[in-house]
Amino acid sequence: MATVTQRPRVLIYSHDSFGLGHLRRCRAIAHAMVGAVDNLTVLILSGSPIIGSFDFRARVDFVRVPGVIKLRNGEYTSLNLLLDTDQTMAMRASIIQHTADIFDPDIFLIDKEPLGLRGEVRETIEMLKARGTRIILGLRDVMDDPVLLKPEWRRKKVVPALRDLYDEIWVYGLPQVHDPLAEIDMPQSVRRKMVYTGYLERTVPPMPPAAPLPDGMSKPFVLVTTGGGGDGEALVDWVLKAYESPMAPEIPALIVFGPFMQPEAKADFQERVERLKNVSAITFDAHMEALMSAASGIVAMGGYNTFCEILSFDKPALIVPRQVPRREQLIRASRAQELGLVAMLTEEKAAVPDAMATAIRHLMQQRRPSQVVVPGLLDGLENVNRLVQMHLAEGREAPGTPHAVRQGRLTVAAGDKRSTAR
Repeated sequence: MATVTQRPRVLIYSHDSFGLGHLRRCRAIAHAMVGAVDNLTVLILSGSPIIGSFDFRARVDFVRVPGVIKLRNGEYTSLNLLLDTDQTMAMRASIIQHTADIFDPDIFLIDKEPLGLRGEVRETIEMLKARGTRIILGLRDVMDDPVLLKPEWRRKKVVPALRDLYDEIWVYGLPQVHDPLAEIDMPQSVRRKMVYTGYLERTVPPMPPAAPLPDGMSKPFVLVTTGGGGDGEALVDWVLKAYESPMAPEIPALIVFGPFMQPEAKADFQERVERLKNVSAITFDAHMEALMSAASGIVAMGGYNTFCEILSFDKPALIVPRQVPRREQLIRASRAQELGLVAMLTEEKAAVPDAMATAIRHLMQQRRPSQVVVPGLLDGLENVNRLVQMHLAEGREAPGTPHAVRQGRLTVAAGDKRSTAR
């Protein structure tokens, strides 16, 4: 027997402490949810040190857990606290479980990491599942190269968790673009839980602040964005070298360093920017949608959120994908270039100033993503809302009830992979 909550609640878990991708994706989803369901409350669990820099809609709030940062050797350490990693992780797990216990959500949406950072949400998932909470995993369109993803998920025991703990797996993309679990050995029971939503459309807020263009800068301009900036130094260097070369593009460039770029690197780049008459730079803006909308073209590394913004604001884009430690950006950019949605430059070519300068100049003649017809491409938030409303209407499952095959799927994608895209 299912029970329907009169004031439904959704809890979203975002593990990352470094970077903006997971946080911005979860925020966009939360805002869409409360916009579609009048009495819904959404709470985001996050380790981001800058989550307080963003504004949130009414009925969306966040709880920040202590931050951790991933070292080059793959290990984690506390971001700000003088605690060892085990103590920090124990504190995070305790805060997560205590928050979930009191908040008592109808839906628990976990972003990307099925068991959380170092397994920190397993006990919370088990606790909520016993109450009938729907347990949902949200995956971006590309996770990583299967050669790298297979051993990682085997080590983390992900497949048994997907089989035993999860009710659905939402893929924020389309199967005709990419299958994030390609070549991963999955039981059919897990494959049947996969629902492709389409990409998550972004919009400029109804009353955004004026796009903060630096003094003396006007449209048209190219926006150069590195996302969080923690791994964006190479892209900024290559763009500056292109503008410092004899082949420098005529169109002005606005570089957004990102809040996590190393101060020393940012200071060096700022000195170079000040010597160029048609290049400006800012550190960070919480309303990137407004800047993206104002730009004439985009140069970026091609993370998931930036790709969604390029599609949403219909901007010609040049992607220079990062290739390590994950190949996610390279896989996404390569496939998007094949479809004609963006242009791509490899790191090797981008490092050549003339090649980068030429690619930036060509941006203005490049076709826009809207000129490529991909059905359901930007239906992600609409379909997430449809899934949320369906689960809330069905109510919580009685403990121990097998997850039934749900009705109302709109289209069947390749194989057993379902899609809600029209």
